[in-house]
Amino acid sequence: MTTDAPTSGQSDLAVELRNIDKAFYGVKANDDVSFRLARGEVHALLGENGAGKSTLCSILAGLYRPDAGEMFLHGVPTAFKSPKDALASGVGMIYQHFRLVANLTVAENIALGHPDTGIRLDQKKLQTEAAELGDRYGLPIDPAARIWQLSVGEQQRVEILKLLYRNADVLILDEPTAVLTPQESKQLFTTMRQMADEGRSVIFVSHKLQEVKEVSDNVTVLRHGRNVGGVATADAQTEDLARMMVGRELVLPTRTDTTEAGSVVLAVSGLRVQGDRGLEAVSGVSFEVRAGEIVGIAGVSGNGQRELALGLNGLKTPTAGRVFIGNFDVTEASVLSHMYAGMSYVPQNRLGVGLAPGLTTEENLALKAFRKPPYSRGSRLLPSAFRSEGARQIEEYDIRGVRPGLPIRLLSGGNLQKALIAREVEMEPKVLVLHSPTRGLDVGATQAVRNQALAERARGVGVLLISEDLDELLALSDRLLVLYEGQVVGQMNAEDATAERLGLLMAGEREDGRR
Repeated sequence: MTTDAPTSGQSDLAVELRNIDKAFYGVKANDDVSFRLARGEVHALLGENGAGKSTLCSILAGLYRPDAGEMFLHGVPTAFKSPKDALASGVGMIYQHFRLVANLTVAENIALGHPDTGIRLDQKKLQTEAAELGDRYGLPIDPAARIWQLSVGEQQRVEILKLLYRNADVLILDEPTAVLTPQESKQLFTTMRQMADEGRSVIFVSHKLQEVKEVSDNVTVLRHGRNVGGVATADAQTEDLARMMVGRELVLPTRTDTTEAGSVVLAVSGLRVQGDRGLEAVSGVSFEVRAGEIVGIAGVSGNGQRELALGLNGLKTPTAGRVFIGNFDVTEASVLSHMYAGMSYVPQNRLGVGLAPGLTTEENLALKAFRKPPYSRGSRLLPSAFRSEGARQIEEYDIRGVRPGLPIRLLSGGNLQKALIAREVEMEPKVLVLHSPTRGLDVGATQAVRNQALAERARGVGVLLISEDLDELLALSDRLLVLYEGQVVGQMNAEDATAERLGLLMAGEREDGRR
């Protein structure tokens, strides 16, 4: 195995795309796009959800073939027939939704599909190589751990190591920080710079303007499938980049009023929930959410947020404690019972948990309401209602890119989230649980999601906002709790909260000075 990027006999221009066109279902995802990536460069590709960033990168990675245009790799005309073909030429992509085999180990996933991997694996040698590669690039990982045991941040490390193990010299990272803590993001940026210093070229797809400013050398902005401009990062202002992305001035909404909250709609007492590895992930958590307020839960990823959300929604049965929605004890109730009691849930994982990837948008919008009119009459479903109600919600919630028969998985991340939130708020819940609702979204989609959360609060819904984005929590929450190692280590009203105070609590520093 070699890990040094090739250095001899290559053009300083690693990749050039000329006049690329690509359409799906008659709609252009890329429209006459040209793009250049230098050797040893971190190049940010910026744009709203649905702007065509992932499509352009998927063409470069061999997943799609362009309808028109040319591609050059190190100055040589190139046409990839598959991702395997691209990887053999040194081009690899890490997608937002990872392509790992859950039941295999880290080392086995890294070796899977490698041309030098035979029928019989030398597990010890493979694990040693994987560990050494991780240490070299600041991506430590247990090579013997199975993928299902890892956090999403750790799984992303495995995806990066897979490409480095194959000696890829052009790496495409599609929204890589969407699943990372701030600390993990900092380490990833260090790794990206190290790869560029070795002569590799990195395309960094992102919505986060501050991150783009921090790590990239140059920025290219796509809007509505077209390249609307590029600039050296050192010369770019975040306000100008945001305006290029959305074509207008944009301000993210914040909570401005301090209306008095109503009665308790969610009461949690002494809740304990186990994680997937059989260890306790939520340890005696208690709190209340009232009608017409947003309660934010802050914490570094992996401190019990996921298990808390699953326990509250019936997807995991608590080992102790009680959960009440209004007057209904739903501690051991089914997911359906939670829904009937008045709880809606927007999970962290949009596809697979939140939405059914193979169904259409209209079908996904009806997934929770199809048992009753207007979707059904008795035991008979009414297709016309699916179409009419779907069309209404698609327009009302501004879900873009929908076409008849189009599986929802082909929508952009922002439009997936709009569809998921539309379905949940249409149930007119008493309690709305939002888990990382703007993770991976562009500024325009983030604005829409925040507006919806504030609208539900104004309507009298109790909103539980679980997020790792401190700016978002401070902007929207009436009250804040901090979760550390499965316990609430601090709680405060919004006016008493600061990013510094929350950060210390998130790191395990209790306000009484204990850890």
